[in-house]
Amino acid sequence: MEADKAEKLVEKLAFSALAEQRARRRWGVFFKLLFFAYVGAFALLAYFSPPRGGLAGVGEHAAVIEVTGEIKAGGAASAAVVNNNLRRAFANKKAKGIILRINSPGGSPVESGRIYKELRRLRALHPEKKAYAVIGDYGASGGYYIAAAADEIYADESSLLGSIGVVYSGFGFTGAMEKLGVERRVYTAGEDKTMLDPFLPRDEKDIRRLREILSSIRETFVAAVRKGRGERLSAESEIFTGAIFDGKRAVQLGLADGVGDDLYVGREIIGVKKLVTYDEGAKDDWQSLARKLISGTQAPAIFIR
Repeated sequence: MEADKAEKLVEKLAFSALAEQRARRRWGVFFKLLFFAYVGAFALLAYFSPPRGGLAGVGEHAAVIEVTGEIKAGGAASAAVVNNNLRRAFANKKAKGIILRINSPGGSPVESGRIYKELRRLRALHPEKKAYAVIGDYGASGGYYIAAAADEIYADESSLLGSIGVVYSGFGFTGAMEKLGVERRVYTAGEDKTMLDPFLPRDEKDIRRLREILSSIRETFVAAVRKGRGERLSAESEIFTGAIFDGKRAVQLGLADGVGDDLYVGREIIGVKKLVTYDEGAKDDWQSLARKLISGTQAPAIFIR
């Protein structure tokens, strides 16, 4: 009798364990399907929905391109980023005008020059679409270099514009090395490989060479400004000394066309109320999540400042 009871208990426990195992398996399948459906939905939204700025389905608008901070390769204000957004804006038929929202003290002459050239190329390719530079706190040096490629430039009365010049900066450590008793040992193949080495005494030949390079880069910068601004530029000699000007003085000198912000330019000049920022690199949080689910010391450099 006791054996029968034990057998029935074991049988009952076995069936219970089997039922529990089947239930766990069903819930496991359910949650796996739910997870893949969740990932798939996000993937579809990320890849088929418009990026931030709502380009798909947006009516007539002014396309805003940000140029913020130091202009340098790999940065937010690099030629790769800015030029790509410019091309998208010019290609969009709903974009009735382009606004470059510039707030930059300058940076790389190479990156600035590339943006300048691309903006002029796109303007020539789309003559029906005007480009306007709107200066924030700063539109100086490389920032102004880019602005000069626009059809017109607008700024606030207190914006700072200009600084049309080139600078190279570094340090000299020879005196400190002598005090510390440190000996510099460097071996080269090529007599100019140690040009402007901060651990070696100043060499007048190197300085003359550097000034020739800086002068050449400055001439390129000045020529770009003259080409972009044309007869609007004043004959005042102070324009190309590297001086910086507030917005009111910049208008007087022909470095800017008027006082106004991006809303003013969009509404009063382009003739649209809607501004859409073109920023291919920025995605909404859910888009970034979907993509994730799917998937020193620097040497001295030349700056336009």
